[in-house]
Amino acid sequence: MRYRYCDMHCDTLTAEGNLQATYERHKQGGCYLQCFAAFLFRPDGSLYRRALSLFDKFDGWCRDFGLNHVKRASDLKENTVNAVLTVEEGGAIDGDLNKLDEFYARGVRMMTLTWNFPNRLGYPNLSDYTGRPAGSRETKNGLTDFGRSVVSRMKELGMIVDVSHGSDKLVSDVKEVMGDTPFVASHSNAASVLPHPRNLTGEQIRLIADSGGVVGLSFSAEHLSQDRTRESLRAAALAHAKAILNAGGEDVLALGSDFDGIPENAFLRSPADVPQLLSDFEKAFGSRITQKIAKDNFLRVFQAVCG
Repeated sequence: MRYRYCDMHCDTLTAEGNLQATYERHKQGGCYLQCFAAFLFRPDGSLYRRALSLFDKFDGWCRDFGLNHVKRASDLKENTVNAVLTVEEGGAIDGDLNKLDEFYARGVRMMTLTWNFPNRLGYPNLSDYTGRPAGSRETKNGLTDFGRSVVSRMKELGMIVDVSHGSDKLVSDVKEVMGDTPFVASHSNAASVLPHPRNLTGEQIRLIADSGGVVGLSFSAEHLSQDRTRESLRAAALAHAKAILNAGGEDVLALGSDFDGIPENAFLRSPADVPQLLSDFEKAFGSRITQKIAKDNFLRVFQAVCG
């Protein structure tokens, strides 16, 4: 069976040079919806201006490649690649809720609260805050008071709250603020399979599932397996998928590739390879659950929050 799929996260807007996620590869792989993140990685006070320039770039790509810019569920179209604008690094709003409103007006429909450094919203999952994988898990610090106000405003606006890269406490703090409103981890895997600080504990997966949210399976080899061979990464992707489903149920798993933010994965090199993954899922879980993972789970969240 050929599945159309949604990908909750790629860094293609920020990447330069030879891209993993191109329009042609999206079409080859059957991509129905791609979330394009304005990935902002320089904590130097210029994130807001950089974000605006990436929004302009996204608008240009939509015009040049015929991407369908989606701001609400009614904007979705068949027979095209639907595109959602997102932000990775909540520090881009520069401590100003008015700038969050401005981002929403520009079409941003999801924001990752933190990246690898503390910001005015909260703390990341790496306790040494350098981005190096050797860091231990941050368990003490979560959302700041301002971060709570940002999450509350995102809930009011209809912007999806993304806790990928967030600390353990940040995830539980977000659940406290959001209540029964869905939130997500757009590109994260299972710590029970690989205990990397970037991967989610079973408790975190259940908190996301209890909100009605989803976890986007990341294709980052670093977060999948210590063995980077093709077949080991293939087996690891299935193992992480099973662990996320076991922890949160069949409505919690989605896809979040992180293409163009990660080195090439020998099994999943580009969107053109996603059908191989979905074929493995179909053999393991059946077509009904695979359809949920590929497309329906994320679309349910998008409808609930942004519809």
